Amino acid sequence: MSEVILNSSNFEQEVINSSTPVLVDFWATWCGPCKMIAPIIAQIAVKYDGKVKVGKVDVDENPEVAESFNVSSIPTLILFKNGEAVAQRVGGASMPVLEAFINDNL
Repeated sequence: MSEVILNSSNFEQEVINSSTPVLVDFWATWCGPCKMIAPIIAQIAVKYDGKVKVGKVDVDENPEVAESFNVSSIPTLILFKNGEAVAQRVGGASMPVLEAFINDNL
C-alpha cells in the first residue's frame, strides 16, 4: 500500500477513526532529514501493508494538524492506535530503528 496524504479534512477519518494502527510522518518539502527518511517510510508502507497504515502530513500545508499534536521539529513520526497517539519519534532513523519503533509499539 502507498502512503496516504493526510490533511485537516481527512485526518480524523484516516487516522483517528482507523481500525488499523497508523504511522504518521510529519514532514516538509524543505526538510533534509525528511527527504532522507522518505524512501524508508515508503518501504515501511509496503512491508507493513495490512498491519500499519502510513500517512504523511506536510506541516507547511497543514500547520493546524501539526500543532494539535505539538509537533515542533520534523521529521516527527507518531504511531496511532485506536485513535490515540501511543508513541512518538523525532528525527531521521534507519530502517531497523524505525521497524523497532513500530514493532515495540504495536
